[in-house]
Amino acid sequence: MSKMPPATPNTTPMSDQKAGVLLAIAAYFMWGLAPIYFKQLQDIPAVEILMHRIVWSAVVLVGLIFALRQIAKVKAALQSSKVMLMLLASGILLGGNWLLFIWAINNDHLLEASLGYYINPLFNVLFGFIFLGERFRRLQKVAVGLAFSGVLILLITFGEVPVIALTLALSFSLYGLLRKQVSVDSIPGLLIETLMMLPLALAYWLWTDSPTSNFAHNTATLNALLIFAGIITTAPLLCFTAAARRILYSTLGFFQYIGPTLMFVLAVLLYKEPFTLERLITFGFVWAGLAIFTFDAYQHHKKNKL
Repeated sequence: MSKMPPATPNTTPMSDQKAGVLLAIAAYFMWGLAPIYFKQLQDIPAVEILMHRIVWSAVVLVGLIFALRQIAKVKAALQSSKVMLMLLASGILLGGNWLLFIWAINNDHLLEASLGYYINPLFNVLFGFIFLGERFRRLQKVAVGLAFSGVLILLITFGEVPVIALTLALSFSLYGLLRKQVSVDSIPGLLIETLMMLPLALAYWLWTDSPTSNFAHNTATLNALLIFAGIITTAPLLCFTAAARRILYSTLGFFQYIGPTLMFVLAVLLYKEPFTLERLITFGFVWAGLAIFTFDAYQHHKKNKL
């Protein structure tokens, strides 16, 4: 990926914003459609898929770091023990999130995974309030309250705890909170996190007796799918970071529901996961909360532009 050329008469701020919007949509579409890829590997254990995701992501990220000339940023991060400890903690959260997401997809819990990523923005607001001293706006309080009311109704009325959804939302929100505290760009940071997981991934690959762990015994198609895990991980991140450089971060947030919405559609229409009354009630409360949350963000965005 080459550096962006300097602005010319044909490269206006408006065209740059349009490019940012398209890149954001591409990123969230890729994240939302990722379950289709993981479903192709349904017969392979989730831990083994995670191992390939780590190994091939490391390969892609190393190439990107050199191509984008960001090796100095990696070296700077490596010199700080505090940064390395924070990235170790965030890497553990990220690896756990990846593992649970893969397991959920391949064990027919995609609907609950989509619920987790719907809840995630509201967890972000809650953690901002608890850990960063941020203050709730009135409508944000209503939005968070509605989402958690939906989860409580599911628990009290139906005796069901959406463990997968809550764990995915919690782990990814904590990951974002930690990364917010570390002054490392996304790609160098992701590389270091991935390299920290790499020894465990390689050890698993060397010692596992899985029938698919030996590439010589697999079909070319299966090997290509496993190697493609690196692209699945890094391509949406590249689009996301490129979009973040071109449009306001608050604007970027308006596209974040594309991913879980696509997961929801895939779960119900393509993979025929049961959409029961209790799930409908919970999703209804969460969707209502997100509608209010988005409206509040839009109003706040308009106010700040004036």
